[in-house]
Amino acid sequence: MGRVQLFEVCLSHGRVVYSPGEPLAGAVRVRLAAPLPFRAIRVTCTGSCRVSNKANDAAWVAEEGYFNSALSLADKGSLPAGEHSFPFQFLLPATAPTSFEGPFGKIVHQVRATIDTPRFSKDHQCSRVFYILSPLNLNSIPDIEQPNVASTTRKFSYKLVKTGSVVLTASTDLRGYVVGQVLRLQADIENQSGKDTSPVVASLLQKVSYKAKRWIYDVRTIAEVEGASVKAWRRAQWQEQILVPALPQSALPGCSLIHVDYYLQVSLKTPEAIVTLPVFIGNIAVNQVPLSPRPGPGPPPVVPSAPPQEEAEAVASGPHFFSDPVSLSTKSHSQQQQPPAAFGSVPGAPEPHPPDGSPAPHPLPPPLCISTGATVPYFAEGSGGPVPTTSTLILPPEYSSWGYPYEAPPSYEQSCGSVNPCLTPRS
Repeated sequence: MGRVQLFEVCLSHGRVVYSPGEPLAGAVRVRLAAPLPFRAIRVTCTGSCRVSNKANDAAWVAEEGYFNSALSLADKGSLPAGEHSFPFQFLLPATAPTSFEGPFGKIVHQVRATIDTPRFSKDHQCSRVFYILSPLNLNSIPDIEQPNVASTTRKFSYKLVKTGSVVLTASTDLRGYVVGQVLRLQADIENQSGKDTSPVVASLLQKVSYKAKRWIYDVRTIAEVEGASVKAWRRAQWQEQILVPALPQSALPGCSLIHVDYYLQVSLKTPEAIVTLPVFIGNIAVNQVPLSPRPGPGPPPVVPSAPPQEEAEAVASGPHFFSDPVSLSTKSHSQQQQPPAAFGSVPGAPEPHPPDGSPAPHPLPPPLCISTGATVPYFAEGSGGPVPTTSTLILPPEYSSWGYPYEAPPSYEQSCGSVNPCLTPRS
């Protein structure tokens, strides 16, 4: 078993999460079965970011350091058999970025201890990873309390000779949210054609940018909601809610190699129409009353020109043509369900938010999530263990591309609405 039976770094009170500018205290514990001569016992506290070109690759191509402090715990001598404890304390820099782990890079903070032994003897090393949370106050983001609205108009052809357009407008009640808060979405769709649209889909996307030899973009769908389609010559309104799961904060201030962005994308596949709303995920909630996200009346809708028979279809639709909007139903909802004890099982974790979606006022420290997926747990302040974030989170295949993922365009037969067996490629 050797002379060194135990060699470990212990942090005071079993803490795992710290704030920038805070002291970090602990001790290096050693248990020996026999005397151990040494040249020095040292401890270092480091913080750095590393990025690779390949997913889950340990060969880093870019790196930046944030702090590197060292202490000498004992000079040259010999440790007798038995247990020994060497206390230490470091002051974390106020500019240290929040911890993060992703497939192409990570921001890691750790304490490493080393026993330098005489020549021809093996040195002994151990380390302890800790996490830093630099809370992102959403109120510090400009215009965070303003409505979040985007709109697009798409003209398209159908049945070869007919034309139409669709107006897609999406809005959210806020621009920024915290973990456990409800994101309220509204989509207004005006179908100015004689063809039904495809179902409307809303997706909460996470885009992580890694600066290696060139920028690498990792895009994931965090939650997805699908509504019904809109009938021809109809206006429809769709209202939904998405519960914000445990997610890393936006931006990662202080780090120049990794950047995190979130978007709410509302789309129609047929006709192809997409609107994208940027949203921020932070640790301190917006403290102002959100303004109405509904767009103003604006200019009257533009009805596209159409062949005579299309105008006849519009007239034949009677009073339903662009009358009061109908309410769309929701077909499916792929959303992480927070386990009942997810918040309460960690000492110091935030209280669950009220059902109305407003953040619950509490003096407790904000939670910390440093990754999306199954590799890294969800932490909160306290001495308790981590809580996994992957209870029932539904994630589609990971996109590790150089930009946003795109679907293949429809074939000619699909565009025409019918498939000629003679034109279908044989398998």
